[in-house]
Amino acid sequence: MQKIFSYPLSIIYYLCFFLTLVIFHPIQWFCFNVFGYQAHKKSVDALQFCLMRCANILGTRFTFNNPYQIDTNQPLIIVANHQSLHDIYPITWYMRKHHPKFISKIELGRGIPSVSYNLRHGGAALIDRKNPRQSLPALMKFGEYIETNKRAAVIFPEGTRSKNGEPKPFQTKGLEVLLKKIPSATVVPITINNSWKMLKYGKFPLGLGTHIAFTVHKPLKVSTFVNKEELINSIEATIKNNINH
Repeated sequence: MQKIFSYPLSIIYYLCFFLTLVIFHPIQWFCFNVFGYQAHKKSVDALQFCLMRCANILGTRFTFNNPYQIDTNQPLIIVANHQSLHDIYPITWYMRKHHPKFISKIELGRGIPSVSYNLRHGGAALIDRKNPRQSLPALMKFGEYIETNKRAAVIFPEGTRSKNGEPKPFQTKGLEVLLKKIPSATVVPITINNSWKMLKYGKFPLGLGTHIAFTVHKPLKVSTFVNKEELINSIEATIKNNINH
């Protein structure tokens, strides 16, 4: 029965979702080109808020549990498991005061209203996962940008999304580069639960009534770990131990 209801609601959701992206594309362009970075960021924050309201059409709820006071005057490396595209805009919204920037595959830098523009102009890293000669320098430059400007790098070390919530092994190369290039960073591990249920039937229809929960774990200063492998193993264990199976 729920799946039957999800068909018309999914159509309404997709219309609202894409209309939101189309509307915010010229707004982003105007803010960036006329007023600069800060205005562009505010437009991107507003976009994320509107995308969350679009998800409410499907009965989606978001909770973000962060009991920690995280200083904004420092670079962050936000590390999370990855279940769907619905992980991205809530992290951007809830962590907005830290200026989150994502590592994204290069294909997303073209052709998607609002999203591609923000990835190209908002400070993200666009990498070609099939080309280490492009991806490694791009990651290094991204790390230097985060360190210099005290932004937040967001990385999903699993590499690809989990389609059923089961965590995949961390691919640690990208995280290792960030730890090296952002030595003053604080690592913020985040566990994401239930995002995959939005796509439990595939891209259409979408799941209804999903409660997507984000849990922020104890922040860790990179400089306090001599052994970076130990740090990465600790982050991975913390995130995965809190995924609901």
